[in-house]
Amino acid sequence: MHKTFKMLAGYNSWANARLYDAAFRMNDSAYREDRGAFFGSIHRTLNHLLVTDRIWLKRFGVRDEAPDRLDAVLFDDLPKLREARETEDANIEQWVADLSDGALAAPLSYQTLSRPAPITQPLGAALTHLFNHQTHHRGQVHALMTGLEGRDFAPSLDLIVYQRQTGVGMD
Repeated sequence: MHKTFKMLAGYNSWANARLYDAAFRMNDSAYREDRGAFFGSIHRTLNHLLVTDRIWLKRFGVRDEAPDRLDAVLFDDLPKLREARETEDANIEQWVADLSDGALAAPLSYQTLSRPAPITQPLGAALTHLFNHQTHHRGQVHALMTGLEGRDFAPSLDLIVYQRQTGVGMD
């Protein structure tokens, strides 16, 4: 199980880097345009992903602080947002690398944010959500980019492409 989470942490960093590379090629007004996605724009959706990762990392005991709103805009500047994303992805990869199978099976208790309620579940299940949530919203960003810039603009984010490029998960 731990090997899978290490792969997902690496994939997460790889996919985020590819999306940010594409975002930097966009016109700023298109990048910020409200296109009707759950968080409106590409910019706000990328901020949301950083926000939620920080919330989960606080729940996991990796961070001391986290935003208290899912729609918070932590960085209005794309280069600063990318720098923070890269730092968070490196933190996630290192933390996951240091986890044991026992830690993944251990119960995690936390309070939900949107509709406050106490939750207890295995750490591994919550970590699966973190990576799935990233994939979900990266898909939204990909769709927004495709709608704004055309079918060939947004990069492939398929896990199998990551595996083939890196060799991770191919054994």
